[in-house]
Amino acid sequence: MTAAFADTFYWIALAVPADAFYVRAKQVKRDIVTTDEVLGEYLNFFSRASEPLRQRVATSIDAILIDPSVRVFPQSRATFLAGVGLFAARPDKGYSLTDCISMATMRREGLTDALTNDRHFEQEGFRAFFR
Repeated sequence: MTAAFADTFYWIALAVPADAFYVRAKQVKRDIVTTDEVLGEYLNFFSRASEPLRQRVATSIDAILIDPSVRVFPQSRATFLAGVGLFAARPDKGYSLTDCISMATMRREGLTDALTNDRHFEQEGFRAFFR
């Protein structure tokens, strides 16, 4: 089975047991690809959370980075420019820069499945696993 791309949605679902997608997210048994940008967005999502939750989320980054089933692509000028290129090419879409970087990474790595419910990935021809 090929790897799936983990969007911010997936990491949030895993971090919040009360999340509607928590159980499905826990059941994912695939190799995962993600990016530093996605992990940054994940941390940003919890910026106003309680101190214990912020600490748990920050600690989860350490676990993600050492998990042998997760490949995290680092931020770089090249990934930034690839994201900006897609962002500029889709002025009619509401894609965030992080989504554009994610989609560019998915194309570069030959991935088709995104662990997300974001329809923007479907608009680009990917499968949104949680839709």
